Amino acid sequence: MQSLINHLNQLQELLLIRDEHRTAGDGRHMDRLNDSIDQLTDRLPQDLKSLYQRLYKKDHIVMAPMHNGCCAICGMRLPISQVQAVRLCKQIQNCPSCARVLYEESDAPVRLGGSSSRTEPRKSGVSRFSAESLMITDLEATTAAGAIEALAKVMEEKGFVSGADKLIQSAMEREAVLSTAMENGLAFPHVRGVEGGGLTLALGISKRGIQWDDSGATVTSHIIFFITIPTAVSAFYLRLMSGLTETFLKEQNREALLAAETPEQLWKALTKATRYAIK
Repeated sequence: MQSLINHLNQLQELLLIRDEHRTAGDGRHMDRLNDSIDQLTDRLPQDLKSLYQRLYKKDHIVMAPMHNGCCAICGMRLPISQVQAVRLCKQIQNCPSCARVLYEESDAPVRLGGSSSRTEPRKSGVSRFSAESLMITDLEATTAAGAIEALAKVMEEKGFVSGADKLIQSAMEREAVLSTAMENGLAFPHVRGVEGGGLTLALGISKRGIQWDDSGATVTSHIIFFITIPTAVSAFYLRLMSGLTETFLKEQNREALLAAETPEQLWKALTKATRYAIK
C-alpha cells in the first residue's frame, strides 16, 4: 500500500507542477507534463484511479498529510483508530471531513514559525511569511544546489523550519522534474508538504549569477526565492508566485533587489516592491 501512496503523491506533485507552469511558466513543457501525468494515472488500479479523479474534480489537492493526529488540509482531528490505520498503511484511508487520501511522512520538515513578540503589530504582505533574517544579499553559491542549501540552512538557523537536509533533498528532487528558473534572472525553488504552520520565504541574491539547468539549457539566475509550502496553502502559493513574477518583470524592482548591500536594505526593497502585489 505504501507504494500506492507514493505513486499518488508523485501524481499529485506533477499535477501541481502543471498548475505552476500554467500560472507563471511559458508553456513549453506542458506536453511533457501532460504525458507524464497520463502515464502515472493509467498505472493506477481502476478503483483508485476512479477515486483520485473524483477527488481531483473537487480540488487539485487530493492527498492530505496527517500532522499531529489531524488532517493537515481541513484540520479535522482524526479518531485514534484511524491515526493508527494511517500509520499502518494497509489500506487507503480518507479524511472523514474533506475525503482526501490520508498519509503520514514521519521525517517531513516542520515549520517552526520564527521568533516573534506578542506585542508586535499584526503583520501584512510578505512579512506574514518572511523576515529580514531570511535575506541573503551575496550568495556564494555557483550552482542551484548550492543556492538552495544556503537558503534552506538560513531558514533552519533562524528557527523558521526544521530539517534543512530534507528540504535540500526535496527541493532538488523538485528541480529534477522541471526547473524553477524563469526569465529575467528569477528562480523559485520550493518544497511542498512542510507542515506545522504557514508558508515561509527566504530570498537570496547572486550578483554574478547562478547557473540553473533547464531541460539541457543553462539559465542564469540572480534572484532566488526559496519557499516552503504546507500542502493546505498550495493554492495561495500559486497566487504568490504569480504576484512575485508580475512584480519582478519590472526592471526597476529587480534592480532594487540587486543593489541591496545589507539584509535590511534587501528586506526593505522586497517589501516595497511587493506591497500591492502581495496582500
